[in-house]
Amino acid sequence: MTLHQPGAATHEPSALELDRRAYRRRQSQRSVLVAIASTIAFGMLAWVFVFNTDGWSAVQRSFFDPEVALQALPRVWSGFLLNLQVLGWSVITVSVFALLIALLRTLRGAVFFPVRVVAAVYTDLFRGLPFIIVLYLFGFGLPTILNTRIPPVVLGVIAVTLTYSAYVAEVIRAGIEAVHPSQRLAARALGLGYVQTLRRVVLPQALRKVTPPLMNDFISMQKDVGLVSILGAIDAVAAARSVSSLTYNFTPYVVAGILFVLLAIPTIRLTDWYTARLREREQAGSVL
Repeated sequence: MTLHQPGAATHEPSALELDRRAYRRRQSQRSVLVAIASTIAFGMLAWVFVFNTDGWSAVQRSFFDPEVALQALPRVWSGFLLNLQVLGWSVITVSVFALLIALLRTLRGAVFFPVRVVAAVYTDLFRGLPFIIVLYLFGFGLPTILNTRIPPVVLGVIAVTLTYSAYVAEVIRAGIEAVHPSQRLAARALGLGYVQTLRRVVLPQALRKVTPPLMNDFISMQKDVGLVSILGAIDAVAAARSVSSLTYNFTPYVVAGILFVLLAIPTIRLTDWYTARLREREQAGSVL
């Protein structure tokens, strides 16, 4: 038995609201049809001007040969594991070193002026130097100075750390300075010291703000670890070059490129997801 409260009325949408819903449905259906039509048109243009040309068959033989790809995959994958090793160590070293540089640049007080200058010079220098030059300078210069052989993996990690710490440090510094000064003052009023204020109040907010650009730097670092082959390391690029010299075909480079793309896609999608989530959180309640 259903009980009804006296005077209770069932809510019915108005005629204007029904018109709005119908309009939204029509617009959604129209967008789907336009997307399908544009996709078909783009596919037809690609077929006429790219895939149906005489030059495409030559490109397919030189860059997309399945037989050569299968032949090259084991060696390229073995070299790719070395790239992953360099990347894994670099993520740790860059995170620690960049955080240290960012904190040095945000130190307050005249006594820390020389420290801030040194940190600023470091970030300016290594953000301006091309990564390949850093690889040459430290990859070949450091073993010469020390008069000892250093594994290419170690040299690659050093070069990646020096270069990307400058970029990441500036991102972290921007996040620290974006935290409102009232947050520091409130923390100090509660009796927290400088280090406790940084660890418990400032850094959590700063890192939350700069997570998307930090993840973009990580994606760039994923690509640049492919340059460690310059130091003599048999990574994915060097393995692809070796197989390509034997087969006179560029397909191994495409295989190496696909591996790097597959490595980057999860991070790219995670970055997009986190950025959208952060935007929704900041704009919550603002949509009328």
